[in-house]
Formats: sequence, C-alpha cells, structure tokens
Amino acid sequence: RVFGSLAGFVKARQNEDFIAAVDIAAMTLVSGQWESPWCSTSISKMSVGFFLWGGFLVRGISGFQVQPAGISVRALSRTPNLAAVVSTDVETPRDIASMEEWATTYGVQRDEGFQLTTEDGIDVNVIAAQDLAAESTVLFVPSDIILSSNQAYQELSEYIAPAEEFLGRMDGTDHLPQFYLFIKLLMEYEAGDQSFYFSWLNSLPRSYYNGASMTPFCYECLPPLAATLAMKERTRFIYFSEALKTVDFISDQTKRDKDALKWVFQVAFTRSFETDGDWRIVPMVDMFNHGAEPEVQIYYDDEGNCYAYTTKDVPAGSPLRMSYGDPTNPSHLFARYGFLDETSPATFCKIMLTPTKQLVDMGYDHSRMLFYKDTGDVSEEVWDVLLYQILESNKNEQRAFYEAHMAGDSETKSYFHQNYFSETSAALQDHVDSFLRDLDELSRKVSALDINDHPRAPLILSHNEFVKQTFLAVKALNCPQPV
Repeated sequence: RVFGSLAGFVKARQNEDFIAAVDIAAMTLVSGQWESPWCSTSISKMSVGFFLWGGFLVRGISGFQVQPAGISVRALSRTPNLAAVVSTDVETPRDIASMEEWATTYGVQRDEGFQLTTEDGIDVNVIAAQDLAAESTVLFVPSDIILSSNQAYQELSEYIAPAEEFLGRMDGTDHLPQFYLFIKLLMEYEAGDQSFYFSWLNSLPRSYYNGASMTPFCYECLPPLAATLAMKERTRFIYFSEALKTVDFISDQTKRDKDALKWVFQVAFTRSFETDGDWRIVPMVDMFNHGAEPEVQIYYDDEGNCYAYTTKDVPAGSPLRMSYGDPTNPSHLFARYGFLDETSPATFCKIMLTPTKQLVDMGYDHSRMLFYKDTGDVSEEVWDVLLYQILESNKNEQRAFYEAHMAGDSETKSYFHQNYFSETSAALQDHVDSFLRDLDELSRKVSALDINDHPRAPLILSHNEFVKQTFLAVKALNCPQPV
C-alpha cells in the first residue's frame, strides 16, 4: 500500500533501506514467477465532521457539511505482524456489523429508511425500513472513503508502467482503470488489519459465480454469447495476473495466492461503477443489488461526495436497488456479476454474426437484437438483419433495402418485408428451433454435473432455462406450427 509520498517510497527502495516513517511506505521488493491461473480449477485515520441540514437528507442540497479531513499518515511494512488478515476462504462469514460501525465513524450517513438485511448471511441487500418518498436521499458517502481509479492512477502509474504496457498489448486500454483499482486493493489486502479499508474488505462476499470464477467446462455448458462474455472475464483475470508480475511492490506470496488474486479481481470488477471516466468503489453503496427498474440512483457532488436517492415512492419492506447496466440483456450481467436477472424483459436473440458496418447500421447489436420474454415479441432490428442476410443472394435488392433503411424510408422497407415475409419467418423459425435443440443439449450436460464439484452449475442451468423460456415464447408467437 502507498502511504504518503511514493517518491519517498522509491527512494527508500533504491537505498536498500527498510524504513517505516511518516509519509514513506517501506516495502520489501521481491520478484518471482507465477503459475498460470489456468492450472487451478489517507489514507489513514480521518477526522471528518458532519451535521445534518435541517434534520433531513436533501437531494441537491449540501445537507451534510464536510469539514476538512485531518489525515495522520501511517507507515507500513509490507510484511507486518498483523493481528488479523482478510480471509478469502469461501466459508468465511461476512462481518457486516463492523463495516457499519466503520462507515458511521468515517462519515457515512443513512436515512432511517435505509436498512441492510440478509437471509442467509451471504447475500446482503438493502431494503426500505419505512415508506420512502420519491427523491428522498437515503445514503451519503464522503469522498474521503471512496476508492477511485483516477486517484489510484495518480498514485501508481509512474511505478507500474511495464504492467500498463503489457495490458495495452494484450487487453487494450479499456480496463486499465480496473487494473489500478486491482493494484490498490491488493495493497490494502496486504496491509491486513492495518488497512484503513479492513472492515469494509472483511464485509465482502468471498464466493463469486461470474465468468472469471468459472472453469473451461462451465463455458461449454453455456450458449455462445454468454460463454464468450464469461471467457473474456476469465481471460482478463489471467492478463491482470500476468501484468502483476512486473509490479515489484506486491509480494511474491500474494502473487502466488491465486485465490486472493481472483477475489481482489472480483471486488475490483463487481463493486466499481463508472462516472465520467472514473471507476469508483463506494463503500455501503456497493451493498445495493441490481434492479431492472431500480428504486435508487447515484450521483456525486462537486467535491466527489456520493448520494443515493429514490427514483420513486418506495413502500416499507421493498428492496432498494440500483442499475448495474443494460437491463435488456441478462448475459452481460451474468458474465460480469454472476447472477441471473430474471426481471429482465428481454434477451439477445443469439444470432451470432460478424458485425460488418452494414450489419451494425441495420441494427446488429446485442442490446438491440432482442427476443422479449413475456410477450414473445421480436425487435425490429432482428427482422431487418434477417432480411438483409436473405437478400445477400440479390445484391441490387440488398443495396436498395439498406439504402431505404439508412434514409429512414419506412415505406420501402415495409415493401421488402412484405415481399420476403415467408423467407424471414422461415429463417427465424430455423434459428429458434436449432437454438432450442442446442439449449436442451447444454442443459443435459449441466444436469449431469456434481454440484459439489461444480457449484456454479445451478446458476448456469437457470440461465439456460431463462433463455429457453424466452425462445419458446418467440416460437409460440412467430413460428406457427403445421396443422
């Protein structure tokens, strides 16, 4: 962990000194080898003053006046004698009570209607403890305790250039913000109970069911899109692990601890959300579950403080949820976060094509090519892309159809759809029938698994069943059976 001056830290390393002093993080630097993950199936104490404006939390008004934080920097050896460490064992219980006490101590303010709850001690969520009116601010989190990829970049970028270069070659630069958080979290993890974030880290789940946690056999049991997205998550973890080899101030012991690395990776990706290019992890806000029609929305003031407010009236006992992303395609949420959003109204139609410019112009996109679960409706983009593919054998008509689409000529498009309706209907039926057969085969494969060896099998089976029921609804509405 970096406490205070990173320049002082590097200077100490160059002098081969092992020091612990204010504004200097003294860490022994060790380099080592890493086995591929495929082989295995400030920040200091802060004094922050707050008061409640008028006795109420008010959205858009500085209801909480934040006084300047008094920071007394603590030096830390990388191998201290810790009284406690964060266990990543999946059986470790979540310590929510200590996290709540920590959050309150450092300025987190909650409305009386905000309540953390759990039925099994594993899945923790937020409910309304009393009726909440729309536009009510239910949670305030000061900027001092928010983990930010931009801040991590400012602290670390000068010292992890080789890792950045590696990721730029392998994974592009899209996920560098999460990598900065990954490194920052690893430093906090190594600090054990001397980390400012220890109580928060110890409150997090230890077990995940998303793509990065799956085995290659899991991917074989998923439809193409979900499998591809899940494999990307695991591949990204491998890239992060490889890039970590070049980061000297993370210990060899931690680099070899695959369970710890994967856990920290999961925390970085599942608990951070992007705002204006900055990926932020906001303690307590990260306890909100996902909802396709969320009850809560998040915003930040000019000082970076975070507020959660209700988007509608919420009766007592109802969940308080935020949106994790596009609700129309549960496969993305499944791969990244490891849950099935059964409230999602639609799913990608699973027509897997190479996205040429023309196809993208016609609407080929996972968030637009949709089958609707409850009604069996098919989005307009599906019909357009199917017809464009059918017209491949007649280039003149294909070009005319494409130009009509680009010009917004709905009359000409309607003419083509009417003339080729039997062909597009047959193509849709062939796709639906073929995919349903594939799903049955995938589900049979999953059903044969031992849940003790494959704990994610039930989730995979539920995902495949969700997709199957959606396809059956589409078939019932759009694919008439012969009498």
